[in-house]
Amino acid sequence: MAAAERKLAPYWSMTRSQVYRELPVLAERGLVRLGKPGPRSSQPYAITAAGKRTFSRWLAEDPGRDTIRNPIALRIAFGNLHSANQLRNLQATANEYHTEALARVREQVKNAKKEGETFDASALEFAVAYHKAALSWLKTAPVG
Repeated sequence: MAAAERKLAPYWSMTRSQVYRELPVLAERGLVRLGKPGPRSSQPYAITAAGKRTFSRWLAEDPGRDTIRNPIALRIAFGNLHSANQLRNLQATANEYHTEALARVREQVKNAKKEGETFDASALEFAVAYHKAALSWLKTAPVG
């Protein structure tokens, strides 16, 4: 989970429960195998040859359309049901989140580039652009 979060979290949301719910299903299908239990009874998994083939096929598929689900935009859409104070708090909290996330992901881009991880850096640049766009939009969102 930690490795997936480090690599994917800036541009792909996932929950621990989703990951841990799917791992036994993948193991049952022979796509991953159980490793030796680690510290604190952690259960590592490793991808199998069949899992690598399935993953390669998945990478070659059409990715489909983006799914946009922004909880701040959703709440702003119902802004007429909020007080001005609620909207200001919503905007301040969102500003703080996107500012901090932008700083974190910029650092990740810098590290990926330093390590020669061109594709990782490119995907992370998407997250940079997303947080910049969110901050820009928040400046124009009505607050009461």
